Amino acid sequence: MIRFALVGAGFIGSVHAGNLAAHPDVDFVGVADIDPTRSASLARRHATTAIDLDQAFDPDSVDAVLIASSTDTHAEHLRRAATVGLAALCEKPIDLDLDRAVAVVTAIDLDGRPMMVDFNRRFDRDYTQLRQAVRAGEVGGVELVQMTTRGPALPPLEYLAVSGGQMRDQTVHFFDLARWITGEDPETVFATGSVFTDPRVSELGDVDTSVVTLRMPSGALVAIDSARRIGYGYDERIEVLGSDGMIEAGRRHVGAVSRYHAGRVVGDGMHAGWFERVAPTYRSALDHFVDALAQRETLGPTLPEALKAQAIAEAATRSLRTGIPQPIVYPALSAATH
Repeated sequence: MIRFALVGAGFIGSVHAGNLAAHPDVDFVGVADIDPTRSASLARRHATTAIDLDQAFDPDSVDAVLIASSTDTHAEHLRRAATVGLAALCEKPIDLDLDRAVAVVTAIDLDGRPMMVDFNRRFDRDYTQLRQAVRAGEVGGVELVQMTTRGPALPPLEYLAVSGGQMRDQTVHFFDLARWITGEDPETVFATGSVFTDPRVSELGDVDTSVVTLRMPSGALVAIDSARRIGYGYDERIEVLGSDGMIEAGRRHVGAVSRYHAGRVVGDGMHAGWFERVAPTYRSALDHFVDALAQRETLGPTLPEALKAQAIAEAATRSLRTGIPQPIVYPALSAATH
């Protein structure tokens, strides 16, 4: 049994708490949060204990920490876990500021320290199968990748103001997927966007709808369209076109029943929101992390991989603001961090 502490008792913390409590190979030690009332409530729900940060990072009673606290605390919690020798599974991003994220990863000797950033889309069943097929050469050389990430409604402006913008908050998951699926680090990025929902989004320096093009070293192109509000549910898909064929992880509906009438066909719609669509990926990511710890196997996405996705998001944000393509500059990390 791997002894886990959870740091953060907000919405995503509550998701992780349920998965930790249900995992057969996890001893859910307790929940820590800046709000003791919130941590106590979440702990009661899952038959564990409300603890403080010192207890959450105590290597005598904890083997691993799951960091689901506010974004501005991730880097310091990762540093603390590394200092005391704990494994860590951290929500993205390491820090919204790339320089600060690089600084903390550089300060951590990752040799023998299992640390993973929860880019949970990698654990989507369909995306995993798509990647396996692409890496096995089933479509030949990759030439064009098309990705879609579209949400049902504009998040609260209060959230958008601290999210880092669409590139860093929403599209970054697909920057990570693009690298993971193709096995290439994109060299340049061009991004363009508009605001269709609320003019105050523009005042925040953000967009709600965008299209991004990545150019890979092989010449392959990746096109990602992102939308905050579409009105018909939550919509994700990935298509990879190769020299010998095409593979697609299509839109996932809530069901597979179609009703046929004269002149029309009515089918099941999309998931109501992003969480309903991706909830199983959080469980699968935890499974991967626990299995890697128990069997001392390689885990990922690693901290350096997360930094690469963030570097792409930074370049895409610059392109969005300047209107011109941008080179992607990846952090230079020491050998110990790879």
